[in-house]
Amino acid sequence: MNFIDTHTHLFLEEFNKDRDLVIESAIAKGVNQFFLPNIDSSSIDDLINLSTKYPDNCFPMMGLHPTSVKENFEEELELVEKYLEKEKFYGVGETGIDLYWDKTFIEEQERAFRYQIKLAKKYKLPIIIHVRDSFDEVFKIVDELNDDSLTGIFHCFSGDYIQAEKIIGYKGFKLGIGGVITFKNSNLSEIISKIDLQHIVLETDAPFLSPVPKRGRRNESAYLIYIAQKIADLHNISIETVAEISTKNARQLFKI
Repeated sequence: MNFIDTHTHLFLEEFNKDRDLVIESAIAKGVNQFFLPNIDSSSIDDLINLSTKYPDNCFPMMGLHPTSVKENFEEELELVEKYLEKEKFYGVGETGIDLYWDKTFIEEQERAFRYQIKLAKKYKLPIIIHVRDSFDEVFKIVDELNDDSLTGIFHCFSGDYIQAEKIIGYKGFKLGIGGVITFKNSNLSEIISKIDLQHIVLETDAPFLSPVPKRGRRNESAYLIYIAQKIADLHNISIETVAEISTKNARQLFKI
């Protein structure tokens, strides 16, 4: 089996003591490729260094996370575009809107999100969209700017069935499914059981959102297999089939 973790932060300090072992463990489980979304200017060097060390496994993406949108967001976005101009990246993000932690910079978040959608179009890259307490705001902007050239992932999808159907209706987008689908208090299982696997990619969001039975611990890309097994159980298919379809979806989206 070959899996792709379409969203993992392996460059963060949580992995400083054992990063190589974490990557080796994931590869041993069949999780062979990792897409790394940027956070802000403070994470770029670590992101690029890891991708340089593992060129066949780690694929960098460039963007500004919504929770990093502050007074200096325009400077941050200028830096994002400079990197997109001069180096190879596989996606724009992670971007989007997060109204869970702080609503102070909602206008700036919306402006940053629009700007990064335009960058994704300009550089013909998929966009990685973070949505937290903000589906209405995100949909409004995507509705404005969506066209046949725009593709991407709604990262860590946790909406309802109607929202899932709207995302699928955009044609170029996939639902990023992570550890939340294994949580007992989540209704995501019921929703994903009704969604064709052609619309799904797998992700861990490591080191965050560890799936059951690892919940409460640091998440790792190796734990993607628990997410895949849950989806296999929901659809009454083999985990090998989930690996095949989700990997194909990711490769088509990222053009690798």
